[in-house]
Amino acid sequence: MSLELISSNKSFGGWLKRFGHTSTTLNCQMRFSVYLPPQVEDGTKVPVLYWLSGLTCTDENFMQKAGAQQLAAELGIAIVAPDTSPRGEEVADAPDGAYDLGLGAGFYVNATQEPWSKHYQMYDYIVSELPAIIGAHLPVNGKAAISGHSMGGHGALMIALRNPDKFVSVSAFSPICHPSNCPWGEKALSAYLGDDKNLWQTYDASELMKHATAFLPALVDQGDADEFLPHQLQPEALEQAAKNSGYPLELRHQPGYDHSYYFIASFIADHLHFHARYLQ
Repeated sequence: MSLELISSNKSFGGWLKRFGHTSTTLNCQMRFSVYLPPQVEDGTKVPVLYWLSGLTCTDENFMQKAGAQQLAAELGIAIVAPDTSPRGEEVADAPDGAYDLGLGAGFYVNATQEPWSKHYQMYDYIVSELPAIIGAHLPVNGKAAISGHSMGGHGALMIALRNPDKFVSVSAFSPICHPSNCPWGEKALSAYLGDDKNLWQTYDASELMKHATAFLPALVDQGDADEFLPHQLQPEALEQAAKNSGYPLELRHQPGYDHSYYFIASFIADHLHFHARYLQ
């Protein structure tokens, strides 16, 4: 597997790089962004925080808007931000161009239904292919945490809950907590997975947390002025699931904050410090 360097920018002593590659999992060309802290310049291998973005985003939104690089440089943490769906002219998209299905809306699941199944294997891409590429080509030490926002918060929680051996911690901003029971999730999961709601629940953080037996430190921030409360996000379902299983979830309700990157930028330092405790 070879990587194509698309761009490289010095940032807080480290480097923000964007790479392209051929994905055998997604059957298309993909891009991801990575921030490499200055510690790698002397040969040090560093831990990784994977960041999963939300609906309509690409690999670039977090790097441009979250303001994470300065603290990541100080903490010696690499950040990897993949795209949110497969891309390309041959990749299926919502027939009406809707923002919440198709391109930019992969929901981090493995699609089983046509026309999505050929390319929309985002779960396998995030869990297996991308970490293998990062490990083979970049100076990382094998320790990983995962975080994300909205649809990406759903992805981060769900992937961590299904793979507690691969990550040391998980966090999320404004996650879609119960996708098998909200409009965004019902639309996407029915398209990608068909009518089997038991299959939907295997990608639902609240359902997974309710029955969890292996625990990771988990931090979730939710703004109480979020325009997608309560119907789309349903943090109360995640809170109840954590109570049912005794999961070590810290869910913070932040007064006055909405769903935007202004919210993420306000608390990203807390999340980086949280992950650093377990990555280092």
